[in-house]
Amino acid sequence: MAAVLLMIAALLVGHPAAAATIRSVDATASAITIRFDGPIPSASAFMVDGPNRIAVDVAGVEPGAAANPGGAVVRIRQGRFNPTTVRLVFDLSAPVVVANGSFSADGGTLTLALRPASQARFTAAVRQGRSNFLAPAGLRSATANRRYSVTVPLDPPRKAVALPAVAGPSDDSRPLVVIDAGHGGHDPGALSPTRGKREKDITLAVARAIRDELVRGGRVRVALTRDDDRYLVLRERFEIARRLGADLFISIHADSAPSADARGATIYTLSEVASDREAALLAQRENKADIVHGVNLSGENADVTSILIDLAQRETMNTAASFARLLQREAAPDVPFRATPHRMASLMVLKAPDVPSLLFECGYITNDEDLAFIGSKKGRDSIARGFRQALEIHFARQMASR
Repeated sequence: MAAVLLMIAALLVGHPAAAATIRSVDATASAITIRFDGPIPSASAFMVDGPNRIAVDVAGVEPGAAANPGGAVVRIRQGRFNPTTVRLVFDLSAPVVVANGSFSADGGTLTLALRPASQARFTAAVRQGRSNFLAPAGLRSATANRRYSVTVPLDPPRKAVALPAVAGPSDDSRPLVVIDAGHGGHDPGALSPTRGKREKDITLAVARAIRDELVRGGRVRVALTRDDDRYLVLRERFEIARRLGADLFISIHADSAPSADARGATIYTLSEVASDREAALLAQRENKADIVHGVNLSGENADVTSILIDLAQRETMNTAASFARLLQREAAPDVPFRATPHRMASLMVLKAPDVPSLLFECGYITNDEDLAFIGSKKGRDSIARGFRQALEIHFARQMASR
């Protein structure tokens, strides 16, 4: 429906016979400037949390040149959101909101004024939804005097997330693995600049493949945090694993990079000090949604709380790191990994103190070879097979040591 509305809107305001291309994208502390090689009739922007981002949708254009981040914008991505729309995503290191936006007189430049904001103000802006910007009236057809809006339905707020069904053996003594398909709902995650693929769709397909392989193996119980296209905040994801009493939590993502040459899978486990600068930047991108929501130990004083969390996390971190090495060993024959496949980062989604957790970046959505691999049934089956073998060995070792 949203795609139909966008096409109707484009007809109402008119557009050049040949689609314009994005010429440059620049971000500073005070503004985002998007330049096109032709006039653009309209655009819209909205804020997304979990982590904090600004998204800009432009209909009737083609993705274009590399972008230049700056100010609170630490990374800029662009790609096809649907056949008629290009989406630009601006990852933020600190909350800022779009104060206003305007087109140049020739319709070739869109400028969005940025204003620093508190996290509460940013969250309020997320709830306010989409802002629409129209080019000067002289560039629009006579029928363009009627303003329009494009509405994308967002997932309604929920007081508590319902627990998912558990698949596999009915024996509750069997270990339980919770698999989290990253992103979802109004948050597409990373976008392929060449094929229009969305991270949220890839992660769900990989998560389902792993679940189905584990069910076929018959030795492990498994649940998915989401089995459809819905949005979950970071805390909800690992809280599902905690409420189910999971033995392991696995979050599935697809990586992205400014260079199309970057490729290979990566396994992240928790470290309060990131193992390298890239891991630190990943943590910065992913943590913003729930950074103020820690583990609730309100019945204890600060010293006891700190000790309890530290002890629990040390044990789960060691368990997760051990499984990460095992996963890399078992999956490596069929799954391409990066040169340094196991890295550490302080990611919020890994911070359940009592559930060993890891984040699996299954490949680069910005690399055509990786995208072909993770986008194919054969590639997903290879990943799933590696997970099954590693999980069965991991839990067999745990049983033997008891």
